Amino acid sequence: MDRLTELATFLAVLDHGGFAPAARALRKSPPTVTRVISDLEQRIGVRLFDRTSRRCIATEQGSRFAQDARAVLASYDEAISIAAGEAGSPQGHIRMTAPYFFGRQHIAPSILRFLELNPGISVELDLADRVKDLHADGLDLAVRIGPIADVTLLATRVGWLKRVIVGSPAYLAKHGIPKLPAELSAHSKIQHGYHVNAPWQLTSGRGRIVQVPVQARFTVNQADAALAAARAGHGLVTALSYQVHDDFKGGTLVRILEEFELEPLPVWLTWPEGRDRLLRVRMAIQFLTEKLRHLDVIAAQ
Repeated sequence: MDRLTELATFLAVLDHGGFAPAARALRKSPPTVTRVISDLEQRIGVRLFDRTSRRCIATEQGSRFAQDARAVLASYDEAISIAAGEAGSPQGHIRMTAPYFFGRQHIAPSILRFLELNPGISVELDLADRVKDLHADGLDLAVRIGPIADVTLLATRVGWLKRVIVGSPAYLAKHGIPKLPAELSAHSKIQHGYHVNAPWQLTSGRGRIVQVPVQARFTVNQADAALAAARAGHGLVTALSYQVHDDFKGGTLVRILEEFELEPLPVWLTWPEGRDRLLRVRMAIQFLTEKLRHLDVIAAQ
């Protein structure tokens, strides 16, 4: 058994959650995949998966092994690309991730244009608000909003997004426009995210952070549903500026308490060290940097 194929088979079982789906993805028989994993476990002397009737879940040793396996396959891919003179005609696959709302609106269309210009490249885009581990998940590139906690990653900042509070003209006409953060307590609030009744943060106008308690009448885990409720006049909602850019132009939502907003959040392209040695990844970084810096929904500073 080719060792690289063995590693790819192991990762396929992990990523697809079982032997049968991995076999379908690899176009192999389930017994073949099962035999590969059994032989691998026997040779290294540890159990890599906890098998249930429905799924295969990596053991602690399996999770650690997966990180090394992805690194080995990435290094092999990198070596082949460089040796083949990828600069002549960029080839290969890019795995990247971006926040759901921002990625759907701005990253996916940019990637499709990038693919039109580079027919030898394919891209797998994972849209998720959960921050993924680029090393453990074998990702080449990510779009991040906010600070980057992983100091091992390289990054380039492409702009800034403001944090705003908005309401519909009809709601504000009926309930009044709050002039101070404390006045928000008298208003209906719409909350999005997974932290129910988490406080809203503003500043005092002098740089001090103000925590505004929230008892939301409507809570939903997706920003687009929360914004739809705000447009319909059901209350005030917090948003990032790109999410309500068209609403500001169309007058469907109004920005309030502007002088009390927190500092804008940075928008980054970030990648594991060494991935930009691959021409296709480097080209994607350059292309997306140029595209994002010219988006009118992102502030230059």
